Amino acid sequence: MIDLHVHSIFSDGELVPSEIARRMAEIGNEGMAVTDHADFSNIKDLMKKLDQMKDYRDDYELDILFGVEVTHVPPRLIGKAVEMAWREGAEIVVVHGETVAEPVKEGTNYHALCEEIDILAHPGFIDEKCLELARENGIYLEITSRKGHCLTNGYVAKKAEEFGCRLVVNTDSHSPSDFIDTERAIRVVRGAGIVDYGEILENSKKLMEEKLKKLKK
Repeated sequence: MIDLHVHSIFSDGELVPSEIARRMAEIGNEGMAVTDHADFSNIKDLMKKLDQMKDYRDDYELDILFGVEVTHVPPRLIGKAVEMAWREGAEIVVVHGETVAEPVKEGTNYHALCEEIDILAHPGFIDEKCLELARENGIYLEITSRKGHCLTNGYVAKKAEEFGCRLVVNTDSHSPSDFIDTERAIRVVRGAGIVDYGEILENSKKLMEEKLKKLKK
């Protein structure tokens, strides 16, 4: 599995990136992205800290990307936060979608999908206009193993198939107990009603490969 939504000690996670990588590799995962919660107050600081990891990425046992999850930013300001993240060196940008588990501001999904982002995390009851935007802009929607956020996995999967949107499966991990391997990821995907789980896992691999190829240029 390649997990593109993980939190470290630099936001509300429990581990430093090195330990996350070691534990992920130990359970057989091929790649991960550190995507800590971010807004205007900490994007620059987050990327400054994570930048110090970039020179050593080849010494780890799996592929690693360093980025952010833009979280609870007022919808009309999401674009500015996303631009700031890219400017400060983010290699992947996720936006915290309108999960049913938190009071995310209405309009977050729409404004996020209008921007240059990679993944809309746990998008909740995403509407048709947003589904069309996700398809048109090539933004991945997330199927998640995270408690609470996973309540709408079935809805997201069904609507993604209906509108031709691409999906990835992530953990939104905050602690070691949240980490899952490929077998568990398949169970999460199948539990969402998706028969072709191989395509979902392949999407994460493709995104990782695209990002790493770009970094080598």
